This record gives sequence, C-alpha cells and structure tokens, in this order.
Amino acid sequence: MNRHHGVYLVLLVAAILSLSFGTPIVWRGFCAAEQPAFPRPLAPLALRQNAEQGAAGNSAHYVGSVACRNCHAQIYDHWKKTPMANVVRDPHQHPEAIIPDLDTNNVRPKFARDQIAFVYGRIWKQRYFTKIGDDYFPEPAQWDITNKKWRPYVVANGTDWWATLYPPDNMKRPTGATCDGCHSVDYNIQTRQVAEWNVGCERCHGPGSDHVSHPTRVSILNPARMDYVHASDTCIQCHSQGRPLNNPIEGKYYDWPVGFHMGLNLRDHWQLEEHTLGQQSFTHFPDGTAHKNRMQGNDFVQSVMYRRGVTCFDCHDVHGTENYAQLRKPVDQLCLTCHGPGSKNGPRTATLEEHTHHKNGSAGSACVACHMPKIEVTVGNVNVRAHTFAFITPAMTDKYKIPNPCTSCHAEKTTAWASDVMRHWPERSPWRVD
Repeated sequence: MNRHHGVYLVLLVAAILSLSFGTPIVWRGFCAAEQPAFPRPLAPLALRQNAEQGAAGNSAHYVGSVACRNCHAQIYDHWKKTPMANVVRDPHQHPEAIIPDLDTNNVRPKFARDQIAFVYGRIWKQRYFTKIGDDYFPEPAQWDITNKKWRPYVVANGTDWWATLYPPDNMKRPTGATCDGCHSVDYNIQTRQVAEWNVGCERCHGPGSDHVSHPTRVSILNPARMDYVHASDTCIQCHSQGRPLNNPIEGKYYDWPVGFHMGLNLRDHWQLEEHTLGQQSFTHFPDGTAHKNRMQGNDFVQSVMYRRGVTCFDCHDVHGTENYAQLRKPVDQLCLTCHGPGSKNGPRTATLEEHTHHKNGSAGSACVACHMPKIEVTVGNVNVRAHTFAFITPAMTDKYKIPNPCTSCHAEKTTAWASDVMRHWPERSPWRVD
C-alpha cells in the first residue's frame, strides 16, 4: 500500500467513526512540508453532547485549580508558573513577590510592607493593594519594572471611563469594581469573595465539580472545542476595554463583565468600548487601533485573523510554554506556521527578505516589528504590541497621528522619507502606501 492509499484508508475509517458516534472529525490543515498549520486539532462537540455539557455546567460548582492537578499534573505545574497563575500574590505567603525596595519609594503618601495585602503584576508594572474590610484598595505608587523606578498611581479623569464616577482618592476606589473580577475566579459582587484568586483553570473551563466526579469531555467546558467567537471570548472577557451593558450595578460602576462565565454569551454582558473613526479617545487612535494596554481583544476583533477564525490560543497557550507571552513557538516560527514565502496567506514573495526589505535575522525582518508594533501604553514609556496585525503606513501617521513601525525604528528619518522608500519597493502596491 502506498502512502496515499494509507491516507485514504484513515479518512474512511474516521468518516465511519464520525457517523457511528455522532462526532464530526476535524482535521488539521497541512502545508507542503506536512507540518500542522492550525494548532487547534480538537473536534467540536456534537449537538447532543453540547446539550449534555450545558446541563452539567448548570449543576456544577467551583472546586479550585488544585482539584485539577490530580489528573492534569503536567498542565497544572506548567500553568502554576505563568503570569495567569500569579496575577495577584499575597506577600505574607510570598515575600519574594515584592520586587522593589519599599524604602526607596519617593511617592507620597508612603506605605509599609505590612499594609500590603496583595501584590499585582510582575512583568511591566507592579501595584500594591491594601485591604479594608472585605475590599481592596490600590496604594498611590506603582513600580515601573522596565525602568526600575517608582511612579504615582491614580486613574486620572480622562484616562478611563469610570474615573469621574469615583472620588479621586484611591482609598475610595475599591478594586472589586475595577479589577478583581478579572483577577479571580467567580468574584461575588455581594459577598466580595472569590472561588480562587488569579486566573485559575475554571476561569476558562467553567466550574469543575462535575468533571472531578465524572471526568468526561462533556462534563467540562473546553474553549478548544468552541466556535471561534466563543473561543476567543474566553480571553476577550478580560483582555479588552469595555463596560457592562447595565451600569451601575447595585450602585457601583464595574469595569469587567459582571455575570459572565464560560458557557454564556459575552455579548449579553459586555460591550467593547465604542470608537468614532477619525477621533482620538483615551482608548483608541483615530484609525481604531488601541493605544492603551489590556485592549488586545478590541484590536483582535478588527483583524483579518479573527475574521478567518483564528483564535487567541492558536498563538498563545495559557497553560504555559517556554516562549515569551506563552507563545506556542518562538514568535517568528509561529508566524511562519501559516505564513511564508509563496504562501496564499502571504507574503507573496520568493523570500522573506524580499517582503521585509531587511536583512534576514535583523530586528526589521521580524514579523511582529511591522505587524505588531509596540504602540500601546502600559506604564510610562513602556508599550506593548498591537493586535490588529495591520501594517501602519507612514502616511497613516501623517493622517491619524498613530505611530508607524518605520519611523518608530528609524527615528532620525521622516514619514516622507519612509513613504518614498516604500514606493520604490517593486512588490508593494502603490495604493497601499498612501
């Protein structure tokens, strides 16, 4: 039997199994080198199984991520080291969580270690929450991890939609309304208690008691088996700027989708921040690209990637990897899984150098340098990458005042210079330069 006959036999057997069990088989796409082009191989559930899963989800309760470790030890151990598992930490249990020397804090009023109930963040910035009653409140200083310096922390008017709705004193701005719903599992707005702090397993998979008792695939939610909208909403629920459809809720203005949990429709609980094309707001550049952090979802839903059914976790694995940002592969290898010279997905050139016009291996040849520029502010002068995947031309900088990757890197050059250079690139459409 030759290799092709073998493939046909496998397909035939799979089709028979699919008809027998009512479960459609979803096959990975393969490129010429027979490498998986789409890292989401799981079959969606059949209609009957979806109904069973919904019924199970309605009866289940939260049990905590530790309960998952018994059967998923390797995944649990990887996840435990990720930023998701360590969004907030108690410095009394983890004294190493506090990065700077608190004695060097030059922002007034100062605070001491014993006043810190929670430490938030460990990548770009670190903030400190104190506890009063059942609520947490942010201290007035934050640590800029990149620049190793203290900065004041207060959400000023005009920098978030809810700022004018709370007093300008941090000690009158409880984090339960503005932060805690996304930094925990099942935050209860009445009791201000959580099932678990941090982004635990059940934040993405739903309550797990039924699955612990009866570990089948219909007793737990799995975003990898969902359609691309619900799959990405797993992440968009917190990685987006928006507001609840009904606000205030019980007298408070919430900055996270109160009432949403996996298995529901995010659109019934959350509205992404609106934007008027041509206008700059506290959230968006005039062209619609985000210019502040935690807006990956706002960017992504505008992208061609999203419209073609790509999900957040086709690129990221929140269970943990050895790559930056929990990417499934090193960044340029990841992009080349679906893109590459001669690919229908682009670039349509014989080599990457012909596409990027930069030497292979240089900073300018990296896919993310041009398609995911660091233009979205997280703290001070520290920016994170855009997620529209669109190339921002120098002409757009002139028109919309949005930074472009060309003159952001070649800072000594003008946008006119950059536009002129691109006009001489033979494979570049002149209609996409201006």
